[in-house]
Amino acid sequence: MSSLIEGRAVELTIGGMTCASCANRIERKLNKLDGVTATVNYATEKAKITFPEDIDPQQLISEVEKVGYTAALPAPPKTEAQRQEEPEDELRPLRQRLRTALVLSVPVVAMAMIPALQFTNWQWLSLVLAAPVVVYAGWPFHKAAWTNLRHGAATMDTLISLGTLAALGWSLWALFFGTAGTPGMTHPFSFTIERSDGSGNIYLETAAAVTAFILAGRYFEARAKRRAGAALKALLELGAKEVELADGRRIPTEQLQVGDTFVVRPGEKIATDGVITEGSSAVDASMLTGESVPVEVKPGDAVTGATVNAGGRLIVKATRVGADTQLAQMARLVEEAQTGKAQVQRLADRISGIFVPIVIALAVGTLGYWLGTGNGAAAAFTAAVAVLIIACPCALGLATPTALLVGTGRGAQLGILIKGPEVLESTRKVDTIVLDKTGTVTEGKMTLVAVHLAEGEDREEVLRLAGALEHASEHPIAQAIAREARSDATVEDFANVEGLGVQGIVDGHAVLVGRPRLLAEWSQRLPVDLERKLADEQAKGRTAVAVGWDGQARAVLVVADVVKPTSKQAITDLRALGLTPVLLTGDNEAVARTVAAEVGIDDVIAEVLPADKVDAVKKLQAEGKVVAMVGDGVNDAAALAQADLGLAMGTGTDAAIEASDLTLVRGDLRVAADALRLSRRTLSTIKGNLFWAFAYNVAALPLAALGLLNPMIAGAAMAFSSVFVVSNSLRLRRFK
Repeated sequence: MSSLIEGRAVELTIGGMTCASCANRIERKLNKLDGVTATVNYATEKAKITFPEDIDPQQLISEVEKVGYTAALPAPPKTEAQRQEEPEDELRPLRQRLRTALVLSVPVVAMAMIPALQFTNWQWLSLVLAAPVVVYAGWPFHKAAWTNLRHGAATMDTLISLGTLAALGWSLWALFFGTAGTPGMTHPFSFTIERSDGSGNIYLETAAAVTAFILAGRYFEARAKRRAGAALKALLELGAKEVELADGRRIPTEQLQVGDTFVVRPGEKIATDGVITEGSSAVDASMLTGESVPVEVKPGDAVTGATVNAGGRLIVKATRVGADTQLAQMARLVEEAQTGKAQVQRLADRISGIFVPIVIALAVGTLGYWLGTGNGAAAAFTAAVAVLIIACPCALGLATPTALLVGTGRGAQLGILIKGPEVLESTRKVDTIVLDKTGTVTEGKMTLVAVHLAEGEDREEVLRLAGALEHASEHPIAQAIAREARSDATVEDFANVEGLGVQGIVDGHAVLVGRPRLLAEWSQRLPVDLERKLADEQAKGRTAVAVGWDGQARAVLVVADVVKPTSKQAITDLRALGLTPVLLTGDNEAVARTVAAEVGIDDVIAEVLPADKVDAVKKLQAEGKVVAMVGDGVNDAAALAQADLGLAMGTGTDAAIEASDLTLVRGDLRVAADALRLSRRTLSTIKGNLFWAFAYNVAALPLAALGLLNPMIAGAAMAFSSVFVVSNSLRLRRFK
């Protein structure tokens, strides 16, 4: 059990909830315990709880059971054999009850509405058909209502059970004693036949149809909720199921250990996070990052589990397995986000918690008013039942969690990890976005960007000799030149001249690569045109090194941290969202201005020490700006935490990712704009859902109280409102 609990926090699976007020009751009960903080999510049926050391998790389960619900600790991860077993159809019991209700209630409604079908004593056949619908098909409502009553509470099930049993009880009284009706006043929307003995005023069609409609609503709601969580389920199932070790054995992936070496053939999934030891290939990471272009990899490169080897055979050494892999961490982040609650949802939960008692009081008041005004028992009863049934806090409870389920799941598919619902509210207010330069706007590594040659020199020869010499050096500038040159020439007598450069013998040539002063010491002065080029490049903030051999200066090589190809488009996208981009860097002003001009940023904060990045963010906030920050390094972590919204590049450090609110799995700045758009779209969907749920109740309750809604129509409308909210949320699956 303890292995399932981390840092005195646990996520319980809750059973028996049927509406938002159920979740609210459980939450209130758990939060009454000293030191316990609980969030119960109706849509995911999970309770996320933090608790002190002196409380046992079983005590939390007992508290949930005391209010009439079930709770269980999370099950351990399933083995591959268990995953392959036929999954239990959770919807089957609900589907069986729905089928029963539909088959039996259709003839009941038909006989009540169509006079031609009303043969002698047809009401008794209606009773025979309607009773199983109300009692058997509606049993979950009655059971939940009774459980809640025992604990002194009322939920949506209480309203449904009261309404349908009242309709059935009234009809039984009318049929057996014939005293239900008051001739002279027929309810405007009631499908009844007036008889002199009053027995025509039966409500069997209402009892049966309401049960069928609400069961249908629950069924489609459950199906839609399952679809809403499908993205997370797909994420969890992305990984490879089996893996071939380097010695030829095949084992289940869960048995892999850190340090194991395994084979990945073309077309196969990489079993876990690791480092390539042999082979080169292209890796398709689209399932994790949304990036459609495969990435070239070679020995020494890190690869992520669940990505697909699109090219040659690879040998990979496992570095992270099980719950430590990037895939597992992504799934955990998404799941945590889905169990949280936005501020707007907390308001809806408070309303739904007091809503049911108010509705019951309103139904009693409606009954009393109609009876008191002399409109007759039949009309009074119809209006009261309609009030009970029309009131639906379910839609309120589903408004936020279903949109979160779909939005965060879709984000995961696109390489965007949203840490929690409060993040959505932050994205709407942000007006300034601070971008760390190195690794965010730029590639974060030195690249050879230009080769300026002396007159008569050959570019290939310059790179061949300089590249061979630099290959022997560990300096980042040297490695940038060596990567571009890819020289196979041999080097002798290599020497590193501290602070100036390197020298050595390459294919019989005495080669120097470094500062112009190094060449000058060997009487190799740069020609005037090369000196001018070198000065121009340095003015742009780039690093320039001179190359010479055999007593003569030959070229100037320029190295810089280049801007990512997608950064300029990303800045355009961010501006389109109404954000002002600001470039933040520790580099000098010249480098910062050059990069900013290339991508289209006007505001630059340069020469900032890592410790001062937080102050730069605070200063912007003090000016009244709501600041988002995008970074990828350890030195960005504090600034990411300080910002109103922190976005970490997934290619960056764990510290930056931990401090952020949003993680961009791809190292592409355009994803920042996508993340903000998705977050804002999800928030607007939540608000649309809540508006619908509130507006529905505000409009429908007065109509029902005034006797303008038949209970059967009320039941259908109530079911539709929940299905509408979930279906509206599912539109987020199409976000691009």
